Amino acid sequence: MSENQITLPILPVPELKALDVINGYEVRPGFYTQNGATALSNSCVNFTVQSQGATSCELLLFYKEEKEPFAVIPFPKHYRIGKVYSMIVFGLKIEDFEYAYRIDGPYDPKKGLIFDKTRILLDPYAKAVAGQSDWGVSYNESGYHARVVRNNFDWGTERQPLIPMEDLIIYELHVRGFTMDESSNVIHRGTFSGMREKIPYLKDLGVNAVELMPIFEFDETKGKRTVNGRQLLEYWGYNTVSFFAPNTSYNSDREHNREGTELKEVIRDLKDNGMEVILDVVFNHTAEGNERGPYISFKGFDNNIYYMLTPEGYYYNFSGCGNTLNCNHPMVQQMILECLRYWVTDYRVDGFRFDLATILGRNEDGSPMTNAPLLKQLALDPILSNTKLIAEAWDAGGLYQVGTFPSWNRWAEWNGKYRDCLRSYLKGDIWAAPEAVLRIQGSPDLYNSKQAHNASVNFLTCHDGFPLYDLYSYNTKHNEDNGWNNTDGSDDNRSWNCGAEGETDDPQINELRHRLIKNACAVLLCSRGTPMFLAGDEFGNTQFGNNNAYCQDNIISWLDWNLLQKNNDIFRFFRYMIAFRKNHPAIRTNLEHSGTGYDFMSVHNGSPDNGETTTDTKTLGILYAGYDRKQGKEDIVYICINVFWEPMTIYLPYLPINFCWKLMINTGMPSQEDSFFDEQNAPEIASEFCMKERSVAVFIGRSKR
Repeated sequence: MSENQITLPILPVPELKALDVINGYEVRPGFYTQNGATALSNSCVNFTVQSQGATSCELLLFYKEEKEPFAVIPFPKHYRIGKVYSMIVFGLKIEDFEYAYRIDGPYDPKKGLIFDKTRILLDPYAKAVAGQSDWGVSYNESGYHARVVRNNFDWGTERQPLIPMEDLIIYELHVRGFTMDESSNVIHRGTFSGMREKIPYLKDLGVNAVELMPIFEFDETKGKRTVNGRQLLEYWGYNTVSFFAPNTSYNSDREHNREGTELKEVIRDLKDNGMEVILDVVFNHTAEGNERGPYISFKGFDNNIYYMLTPEGYYYNFSGCGNTLNCNHPMVQQMILECLRYWVTDYRVDGFRFDLATILGRNEDGSPMTNAPLLKQLALDPILSNTKLIAEAWDAGGLYQVGTFPSWNRWAEWNGKYRDCLRSYLKGDIWAAPEAVLRIQGSPDLYNSKQAHNASVNFLTCHDGFPLYDLYSYNTKHNEDNGWNNTDGSDDNRSWNCGAEGETDDPQINELRHRLIKNACAVLLCSRGTPMFLAGDEFGNTQFGNNNAYCQDNIISWLDWNLLQKNNDIFRFFRYMIAFRKNHPAIRTNLEHSGTGYDFMSVHNGSPDNGETTTDTKTLGILYAGYDRKQGKEDIVYICINVFWEPMTIYLPYLPINFCWKLMINTGMPSQEDSFFDEQNAPEIASEFCMKERSVAVFIGRSKR
């Protein structure tokens, strides 16, 4: 038994007594506000479900891995209050059974009513899904079963780190792909425990927030197929089966009736090392798909409530995945709110990134809402009050709300405009300069001053698209291995192969690629807002030109840790830049007014007095300045970006008489040399500096005293 487990039952209720006997089981009405299945004592379980349209409900009990139930217990009519069925069953030990439901009701597909009393249905509030622990193995098609989980993890005095948004440095990773390759050198490859083994690496890198791609139970075997000799799966996990259950195929060992323990241990250890945990959550659709998709849970409980339906009873598809969750129906709102509260209270999660979040703001007919009740409810909920809420502010239905997503000063956004603009500018699209200045300064044109420090999550790469290495190694996508004749994935990559498509032995091209990667890193970490990058970017991991690796459970998506040694100059640069950002709060937020007379942010494009940015601006210069009371000194940082293909001479902004400029970062240096300096050894620059073509330089102003 883990030292973090206790043996007390969740909710001992010794005084409860059975009132009825149904099919040999003693029962009584249950706790109607306690959704899901909850162990009340060592032999007493409360079962509560709700359905607006059902006419009857049966509880099914199964022995492990059995298809047929050993017991069927109908809910008596007087055990139903309103639309809620609740029953306590005595004489059950949670280790001895799995459970599911059968629901009966009207059948009228044109009205979205598709009740079928022959279907075995998974509890929408299930805390664990049975039979899903073997990765890539199809589950019994007769229906999903759930397990009752005993919540006995002892968090002790563990508290949320509560790192301000502007101080976060987010590292997006896929639990399986992070350590699945042999090169990871972990014992438990591809699991939560394997990730736990890499915590010292993450701490050394310096990131302070880990964003996990979906870890709710999902069906990776949906669409399972073989292409070019490789088995393809729904690898990413944007295919939710159960919102309350962790994906048990990410466990290194079986956790029957204590599912989630290994994940909680990872979360606890990350927090102990100063890192927050953000979950990528998918409330825009489910694994049930459209009319041809399976019945798993929601279709059988209330198809016309859980999903957005056309007037003819078909599924709206704003998610691009077959169906769309009807998020602003009160019953669905309740489920989503309870779900997020559960992950915050039981798993101590620090934040959520909402996939295709604009769907959460659509009305039941699919139209966008001005003040969507769900978004407001999440923003103002007391349990979630310290929890980060990050929106992917667009969806597959064409609704794009970057900069306009309803926020109540609580919601942050993945800034897709930052990604697109900076990708263009950093590869030499000089005409993007006017927008690039705004993006680096925190996108003040998109977010008001009150939001400026915490609304924009800046990124150049994420799971969706090219990793950073491929951004400068491929002109076009190469998704042939996905089996769709290279028609899937975005064509708007804004990438540049530097002169050769893919891998090359040309030293000049490889030198340039490393420089551009460092440029991107330096700009990202010196931008106002919250930086985020994709796991593996820090050592040049590649997807071999695949920009839509959702189905690739192989080296295309797995991190190749051998590249950490091969591209160690990139890793050292990332680690330095992360530390540099942490050491200079003027980059992250407005400090007290600087004694230098400069504003918190100001533009000096190549010369002190050039604050104008045009479509012909080849070198951008942004100055951050303020008095850092904590360190008791002025914090002055100047970043200059030369995206031109020729060297450019710049003139640094003026400093007070007792100050000097020190060159801290110069990506124009050869890749075999470090492109950075410690402050003590950093060269002093008088006023003039020659920047190498396609390079970034960062200076700090220091008192000579």
